[in-house]
Amino acid sequence: MLETQLATAAQEITGADEGDALLPVYAQMPFEPVAGNGVTLTTRDGRTLLDLYGGHAVALLGYNHPRLVAALATQARTLFFQSNVVPLAVRARAARRLLGFAPPGLTRAFLVNSGAEANENALRLALRATGRSRVVALEGAFHGRTAAAAAVSHGSGKWYGFPRAPFDVTFVPRGDLAALEEALPDAAALIVEPVQGMAGAVDLGADYLAAARDLTRRVGARLLFDEVQCGMGRTGHPFAAQAYGVTPDVLTTAKGLAGGFPAGALLVNDEIARSVHSGDLGSTFGGGPLACALIEAVIETIETEDLLANVRTLSRRLRESCQVGPVTGIQGEGFLLGLRTSRPAKEVQAELLARGIVAGGSADPHVVRLLPPLVLTETHVDALARALAEIRP
Repeated sequence: MLETQLATAAQEITGADEGDALLPVYAQMPFEPVAGNGVTLTTRDGRTLLDLYGGHAVALLGYNHPRLVAALATQARTLFFQSNVVPLAVRARAARRLLGFAPPGLTRAFLVNSGAEANENALRLALRATGRSRVVALEGAFHGRTAAAAAVSHGSGKWYGFPRAPFDVTFVPRGDLAALEEALPDAAALIVEPVQGMAGAVDLGADYLAAARDLTRRVGARLLFDEVQCGMGRTGHPFAAQAYGVTPDVLTTAKGLAGGFPAGALLVNDEIARSVHSGDLGSTFGGGPLACALIEAVIETIETEDLLANVRTLSRRLRESCQVGPVTGIQGEGFLLGLRTSRPAKEVQAELLARGIVAGGSADPHVVRLLPPLVLTETHVDALARALAEIRP
């Protein structure tokens, strides 16, 4: 009886009814997914779409992955929730697995719910550890919408909402080492996305990141890597830190960390860890058993299915085959790519959708962003190349 009632209620309500109940703060794509499998979505009107955007990079392993579904079901039947007031074996396993996946030198984890929360706490730790009150960030950066994370997001003034930021922020042009060197003295931290996501998949590069590591050490500032979007295998390496051979003092991750379940984390080195004591940080839902079971399952899947090699191989294929039609260049790394377009990106995005392919936009009006699941195949890449070739330059 209950299942029948729920099914009837679901039939009566569609995504179009969101407007009656939710604040109108999101610009939404013109389709409603009702199911997903692998790298495809099924829409309410019966279409099948190839999803190369993955819900802002969250659907790391696509949809309905059997390992994730099984891990979630098993943990839900065993222990649905307990907070950090008690120790949990599943939390210990997830933290150990995540630290083993991360660059050597990051030795402790703090589990939270989102990328913004992870960045908020990373900034707090850097300020506490140094006793300084200023942070350096890059132009084009996006780190989240909470108070501290938004303060280091470039251009956030138009939506920030708070009367003042919690600390001073200096923005410097990305790639400009002279400006960075001038800004860093007396700063608590430099926060960077190794590949800037919202900016349009802008790769900062190994040389710049290595220089940033040297400069921060020289002046006693902490280096924070925001790998919320570019982490968890998306560069073809566990994290961009390994791809570029640069280990920060703090690394944050979220998005696909639990394959679609809300989860985030910050990973810190021993020096930062020694500065943290009981009561300094907290998170009611962070490190909950469902999220932890999925974190463990995601990393196990990446490793056992050799998905990092898949990302590296198919990223090369994307670059070789998809610079056609309106695409004049491809930037980024791994499965965080920006297709630079001769026409407005919104037009290309709409024409791809008309051909059954979901892609994302960016802050750059001439960049279409691709954030496909790591389980992408050659067939999917070839479908994108064919669709782009059909779109006029």
